[in-house]
Amino acid sequence: MRHRIKGKKLSRNSSQRKALFKSLINALVIHGEIKTTENKAKAIRSLVDKLINKGKRGTFQARRLIGAFLQNKTAVDKIVDELSPIYKNRAGGFTKIIRLKRRRGDDAMIVKLELVEKPSDIKPSKDKKTSEKNSQKREENKKKK
Repeated sequence: MRHRIKGKKLSRNSSQRKALFKSLINALVIHGEIKTTENKAKAIRSLVDKLINKGKRGTFQARRLIGAFLQNKTAVDKIVDELSPIYKNRAGGFTKIIRLKRRRGDDAMIVKLELVEKPSDIKPSKDKKTSEKNSQKREENKKKK
């Protein structure tokens, strides 16, 4: 019996589970939505709510606490600077789960986990250096033609 044991193991040891949660939360914060299995989505939903609530404080200490967990500066900045102002009047429930289909191989339910209210400027994240290089290459190709 699993008395007083919170959370699901997801067939992983604790370090693998923690790494999985970090990567899923980082992807959700940066992209605004992710596709994953229903059990993984339900497992990280409460963690995302807690991180956004910490970000609402907007203090340096809140940034440090979020950064200590996520270890991704881009995601931390997005939570504190963009998501927290959007959700300032909302007490909780910052994510929603939409069922999509069942995976063919193992019949697992695939869902889309997304933020309820997204910032309007969510774009695929690229490094500034690579986007600058690509724009320079395009300009050079135009000049050659």
